[in-house]
Amino acid sequence: MKRTILITGAGSGLGRGVGLCLAAQGHSILATDLRLEAARETATQIEAAGGQAKAHALDVTSEENVAQLVSDLGGAPIDVLVNNAGLQHVACVEDFSVEKWDLLMGVLLRGTFLLSRAVLPGMRARNFGRIIHIGSIHSLIASPHKSAYVAAKHALSGFSKVLALETANTDITSNTICPSYVRTPLVDAQIEAQARTRGIPEEEVIERVMLAPMPKKAFITFEEIAAAIAYLITPLARNVTGQTLTIDGGWTAQ
Repeated sequence: MKRTILITGAGSGLGRGVGLCLAAQGHSILATDLRLEAARETATQIEAAGGQAKAHALDVTSEENVAQLVSDLGGAPIDVLVNNAGLQHVACVEDFSVEKWDLLMGVLLRGTFLLSRAVLPGMRARNFGRIIHIGSIHSLIASPHKSAYVAAKHALSGFSKVLALETANTDITSNTICPSYVRTPLVDAQIEAQARTRGIPEEEVIERVMLAPMPKKAFITFEEIAAAIAYLITPLARNVTGQTLTIDGGWTAQ
């Protein structure tokens, strides 16, 4: 069955890649991003490939902005929410500014809460919904110099489990997909920042820091994450809820 899927942070990187993949399967995409032009570019790419998409500006940290989006949709169903919007900041704890900490917590946690809360009434009314949080390998393990990101991604997993319990009497599920590194502009920025922080070349960051813990030695692709989402939104996944689906090339098997 084809679904309407709202993706946050869909203007680039993982959000755009997953949107393109899911649209190719016939789903209708609501591409949202803080930057409207970036969301429009994603929608244009989807439509050029023969898919259906609409673009919306969205600041996930703004309660008013989230409410306005739902109002603008005019009661149109949101079958699936993909909480993907994110950002990273690399610095040791002593040098981590409060402003950066609050920004990451706002986007990664407050935004997830606000969007999930906003779509739940409609999902309950239709007795169907899938809420999928894009976590990270850092929902499970830690890395130095990423205190806010690691803390937020760990908390995301707990929030998802609470949602799963609160929606257990309906055909609504909440799950967290935790990939290790996907080659996106966000990761490219991390490579640069890690190289600067550690004082090593970027190629060495890729080999020694990012891919070294992964027995498969390969970045995760958009298609792999989209395939996981495609499964989770099917009726056959109705009892898969409150779970963490890890796509990490064997990292956490060691």
